[in-house]
Amino acid sequence: MAVGRPKRKNPVLRTRQATLPPAGRSRVALGMLRGPARGGLELQTCADCGAVQYPPREMCGACLSDRLVWRPHDGAGELVVETTLRHAMELHFRERLPWRSGLVRLDGGPTVVAHVHADVPPAPARVTLTAALDRSGQAVLVAVPPGAPPDLTTDPKLAEMTCDPKGRKALVTDAKSETGQAMVRALVDAGAEIVWAGVAAPWIRMPGFDAVAALPQVTVVPLDVTDGRSVDTLAAEIGHKVDLIVNTADHHRTHGLFGERGVETAATEMEVNYTGLLRLARAFGPVMRARAMDGPKGAAAWVNVLSVFALSGWPAQATWAASKAAAHALTLTMRAELQPAGVRVVGVYPGPVDEPWNQQVLPPKLSPAALASAVVAALRGTVEEVYPGDVAQDWLARLRADPKALEREMAR
Repeated sequence: MAVGRPKRKNPVLRTRQATLPPAGRSRVALGMLRGPARGGLELQTCADCGAVQYPPREMCGACLSDRLVWRPHDGAGELVVETTLRHAMELHFRERLPWRSGLVRLDGGPTVVAHVHADVPPAPARVTLTAALDRSGQAVLVAVPPGAPPDLTTDPKLAEMTCDPKGRKALVTDAKSETGQAMVRALVDAGAEIVWAGVAAPWIRMPGFDAVAALPQVTVVPLDVTDGRSVDTLAAEIGHKVDLIVNTADHHRTHGLFGERGVETAATEMEVNYTGLLRLARAFGPVMRARAMDGPKGAAAWVNVLSVFALSGWPAQATWAASKAAAHALTLTMRAELQPAGVRVVGVYPGPVDEPWNQQVLPPKLSPAALASAVVAALRGTVEEVYPGDVAQDWLARLRADPKALEREMAR
């Protein structure tokens, strides 16, 4: 197989360096990440008098209480005044002027500074305040038209905060599985220019894969995440082209901690789910980091399909959940490594997916198509954690409310 080479750079042209939005935040202000990281808006609220705070602070501006908590907010308000910035000291914004911003007076709340979406009419105007993650991974507030779900992709400047698959080149690491096939189709439907479909065992025929492989945007490539040479060869061939990586590689078996003798199954789960991800990260990560600022369609995001049980364990599938927990820990490190370049790392934490190794799990279960749709929606937005499906949402709520109670409940 011929190994592709990147096109030679014109030595006269300057090399585009990453110019990200300012990333410095106080420890209190970092609390604003709670909402946009999962796709919502949370504002600091006084637990004593109920006053909503902005900007974030150590003590309530109304009653001086120090009992400030982060709570969801509907974001309803009015754009009372706006301006168009034509000069800026920050390099990121200097390259993107003019920039629209304004003051939004929240209903029953404070007045906040926000970016203003291009579809919002001139002030004064009713808006919905939403929170997003910018390319530096920090929380920003955006005023969008009320009523419809926020869509940053329709604003040419704010769209840069997203990782919209439209026009991009994506790699799906295990495209033969039911989840992998659904992911390839979802990326194609979202407008991806090329989707490389990774295949580890070409001699194994999976129902539906031939139809997926026949799509004009799809190119089947050999990829075995347990084989370092396979990973490195593919990275040398297409690494300089990939904008999005969706890691669906998964070895999944169903048994409790004492359900099987030996550790062979657990070792294979760890080899695919954790060590395989590590091989991918080392082969593709440095190139994606270097390509993050290659124009509007540079390297944008890395998605790891994990499990909500990576956060809590699951006695019914003990060693598989443990391998996903290891992959979750690695995902956090990948985010720390890639975020300074502007590459977003998204962790996807579904509940049980309706696939063969969950046959004995009672509903509700998440379909592979619904999981793939949630991933595409995340890429079109700015979130870095996705909890698709009712089970994942319920698990997350209980985990945040009382993790010890959830631990005991699972042991029943």
